Amino acid sequence: MTLIVQKYGGTSVGNADRIKHVAERIAQTKRDGNDVVVVVSAMGHTTDRLIDLMGEITPEPDLREADMLLATGEQVSIALVAMALHCQGIKAVSLMGAQAGIMTEKKHAKAQILDIHTERVRGLLDQGYVVVVAGFQGITEDQEITTLGRGGSDTTAVALAAALKADMCEIYTDVPGVFTADPRTVPTAKLLPEISYDEMLELASLGAQVLHPRSVEYAKKYGIFIRVRSSFDAGPGTVVKGVELLENQKPVSGIAADLNQVKLALLEVPDKPGIAAKLFTALAEEGINVDMIIQSVRGEFANDIAFTVGRNEMARALAVTEKVGAEIGASGVIHDADVAKVSIVGAGMINHPGTAATMFTALADASINIQMISTSEIKISCVISRKQVQEAVRMIHERFELSSEEVPVFVPCD
Repeated sequence: MTLIVQKYGGTSVGNADRIKHVAERIAQTKRDGNDVVVVVSAMGHTTDRLIDLMGEITPEPDLREADMLLATGEQVSIALVAMALHCQGIKAVSLMGAQAGIMTEKKHAKAQILDIHTERVRGLLDQGYVVVVAGFQGITEDQEITTLGRGGSDTTAVALAAALKADMCEIYTDVPGVFTADPRTVPTAKLLPEISYDEMLELASLGAQVLHPRSVEYAKKYGIFIRVRSSFDAGPGTVVKGVELLENQKPVSGIAADLNQVKLALLEVPDKPGIAAKLFTALAEEGINVDMIIQSVRGEFANDIAFTVGRNEMARALAVTEKVGAEIGASGVIHDADVAKVSIVGAGMINHPGTAATMFTALADASINIQMISTSEIKISCVISRKQVQEAVRMIHERFELSSEEVPVFVPCD
């Protein structure tokens, strides 16, 4: 018998009517002869409301108590989904993460899954139950409840699929699948029938909010097929799988824009060994993630070092850079928050010479200046002016002929 793990996000179970609709889909999957495990997020914006409520009590909540609070959101949704399945005539049982055997490290707020004890879930499946599991949470060996951080329900679903050796992990969300670009920017963006793990991981890391990067890493590690589908229609969605299984490796599969970028530059840095190490070690020690880096020659004995960080880390990164700059004798530090990153991603890029030239020409033809460039085997990213990013996405999308003849149906997030 085929085993399918289905995950439904907060929008999919946002109210009673949507929960009933989800239950109908789960029930049909069961009636089709499949074993089914369902992973559910908290309803709608429940987690955000709990965080706001916590903030009204204290600006610095204890992380253990925060996890105790936030884990309640999924407890509500799994019980309601199980009740809705009972109304469909389907045997169903709801389990919190701890009850489902999801073991995590001893870390609150952003715990990693260490192991899943599947005996109880397997036993219930053998008895014909649909098992409804709370996403986003687990328990430590000391019986402490933990949460997995944002996107944790995706990770829960894929991890369960791996532990149970499921045939497919279906992620139901509020969009029909993965598109060549954000349809709100490019109305003719095409729905991709399939995409590789590496391409999906790059797009997720670049800001495409269809799947959480950790869940894609899990799927790649254990070879789990993911199908991203809409919970609001019966479309086929997008299958995420190994690159060797793709039918057609195009040079570019998708385009992403990241507006959460700021650029900093350390000017006239002495040209000697260890300078870059000192700067980026200091940033790492403050927990600041650096994205793109470029070093340019300023003169015979000096260089400029420019790099990008997340917008919410600009103040801390600026303080660290100014401190290091003073210590090494740099002439100054500048920063620019009016930037964005546009990227192309494609598993077939390595076998198609001229891909970078096509992207750069498209930007040049639109009079868009490139400030920084970063490349990998399947990705090319450019830092450009923030105000030109939507035009850049449209121009690049058109140049690589990624548009669909039909305008896709796209349901934006609530």
